[in-house]
Amino acid sequence: MTHTVTARPPAPTAPGGPLCTAGRSPAARTARRKALLHWIAVHCLGIAAALFFIMPFVFILLTSLMDDRQALTSALWPRSWNWDNYANVWNAPGFLTWWRNTLMYAGLGTLFTVVSSLPVAYALAKFRFRGRRIATMLVISAMMLPPQVIIVPMYLFWAKQMHMTGTLWPLIIPMAFGDAFSIFLLRQFLLTIPNEYVDAAKVDGCGELRTLLRIVVPLAKPGIAAVALFQFFYCWNDYFGPQIYASDNPAAWTLSYGLESFKDNHHTNWNLTMAATLLVMAPVIIVFFFAQKAFIEGVTLTGVKG
Repeated sequence: MTHTVTARPPAPTAPGGPLCTAGRSPAARTARRKALLHWIAVHCLGIAAALFFIMPFVFILLTSLMDDRQALTSALWPRSWNWDNYANVWNAPGFLTWWRNTLMYAGLGTLFTVVSSLPVAYALAKFRFRGRRIATMLVISAMMLPPQVIIVPMYLFWAKQMHMTGTLWPLIIPMAFGDAFSIFLLRQFLLTIPNEYVDAAKVDGCGELRTLLRIVVPLAKPGIAAVALFQFFYCWNDYFGPQIYASDNPAAWTLSYGLESFKDNHHTNWNLTMAATLLVMAPVIIVFFFAQKAFIEGVTLTGVKG
């Protein structure tokens, strides 16, 4: 019996198989391996840094949801989720008053600072007058002066002359006269706006105020947003000012100062203390989350032109 042997065609080589690997040079394989290791190293550091900053907030959140007994132990995960801790903090005596005072302080302080600092920054950036450099240097010098240096004469003025101690007005009213850091930051941003826009508005018959409101302000929204966020965060977290001027009047306390009193009254209730801390931090985190694009753009562009 005769057997017929049929030759089989060779199996096709898959892309990236031995032929492709053999054709790749050792230098290319080394470069690709280095790029992969670099990608892993960069992302590992980023993840580690993110966990480093996020873990304290996670710890505060988990502790705030524990009961009184578990919060005093070394346990990290709640046995039961006590969401009513936040309701207890919110209904605690004085907490709503502190919240209202902080909103008033941060809101009016931010508004007054932006409205008063923007015209000064516009003048320093776009006007040509003798002594402009000296005025700019004075603004920069004022930034180097800490508030603690002048706190004694300022307190005597508000206490003896104005009789406004025990309120937040000694902290809010001075913001209507400008802030050195806000003026400098806005000036640096306004320098990035071409002078041709301002000159064109003046040719069309616009005065300085109309040019500022119609031309400069729309173009300077990122810078204004950055200044507003900086001032809002400063007022919201301010502890030194309310301690000096409003410590003798609990009705004028802010969240940052009232939180210290809340902690003293609940020093064994760490779950309530952590819940109060999270309620104090939440507005700042939410505001920054929604305004971070304008904030980053405003801060970045302030250094484009000097």
